[in-house]
Amino acid sequence: MTHTVTVLTGGSSPERDVALAGAAQVVDVLRKQGHRVLVVDTAHGQLSEAQERAILRPEVPRTPPDATTLRRLAEREQSIDLLDLDAIKEADAVFLVMHSGQGEGGDMQELLDGAGITYTGSDPAGSRLAMDKNAAKRRFVQAGIPTPPWIMWEGDPDADWLGLPLIVKPSRAGSTVGLTVVEDLAQLPDAVMEAQAVDDDVVLEGFLPGRELTVGILDDAALTVGEIIPQHAIFDYECKYTPGMTQEIFPATIPPDLAAEIADLSIAAHRALGLRDFSRVDFRLTADGAPQCIEANTLPGLTSTSLLPQSAAASGIEFPALCQSILELALRRSGAGNKVQG
Repeated sequence: MTHTVTVLTGGSSPERDVALAGAAQVVDVLRKQGHRVLVVDTAHGQLSEAQERAILRPEVPRTPPDATTLRRLAEREQSIDLLDLDAIKEADAVFLVMHSGQGEGGDMQELLDGAGITYTGSDPAGSRLAMDKNAAKRRFVQAGIPTPPWIMWEGDPDADWLGLPLIVKPSRAGSTVGLTVVEDLAQLPDAVMEAQAVDDDVVLEGFLPGRELTVGILDDAALTVGEIIPQHAIFDYECKYTPGMTQEIFPATIPPDLAAEIADLSIAAHRALGLRDFSRVDFRLTADGAPQCIEANTLPGLTSTSLLPQSAAASGIEFPALCQSILELALRRSGAGNKVQG
């Protein structure tokens, strides 16, 4: 069955370009599957065919948009009433391809819920919880899911017990925007300032020296565990979006019992945060090889070479089927799909 699907993307977060790259590929796939696909950029409104060609670019620049650009986009967003757009009113489902900010942090989900509009992914509560790294890690601890030690920056905390290196990052952001690996505590003030440019709340987290692993979740089941091997100390923005700077291996070359443990922990993390439909859960190993959960992503990257699609492909679910499954999971909640009454 074909549907009217509105892909909602863009936004004014530092991950805007990542969202647009994913949207370009999702739109293409859904149209090839026969769906009527409309596109809305929250900073431009409903896109014409010409605007789609200009804005939906499948490649991600090596650096995120600057602060001036993001402020301008945020001002545009404030002038657009999304619920008044025909593309939203006519949709059987809204397919969210947004990252951080209001798109992934629960605000957009709350807006759509309030209007009775079906959309892909987690609800407002789960989205807010997963986006807030401090709150999510507290929930992991409550659920018995191992996670690296951390404290919140409160002016001049005693961070010595966390050891060095130290991860300094915004509590509510993605794609490692605003994240710094601190090798010396003298670097801490500058690292905190960089993180606070993205979010007022800053997390200081112990750095784990082991391998970095990730696994996708689809319909409450774990997909294939993969390994990320960046050229830098961490899987930062440059390594994520610059071709050749990271090896992404699916399936990861790890013992079967470790893969099974990580799969189980990923499902536990997904459920502990109250997520639904799909997510991606990231881990690092300690020096002795024990997995610890870094975070869960409610709207992970959706280009065909992003980590969730690679995890799915290694499980026999190619990118078009993954996009269709995400759409069908949303439509399952609504029957024939909900529409705004104009």
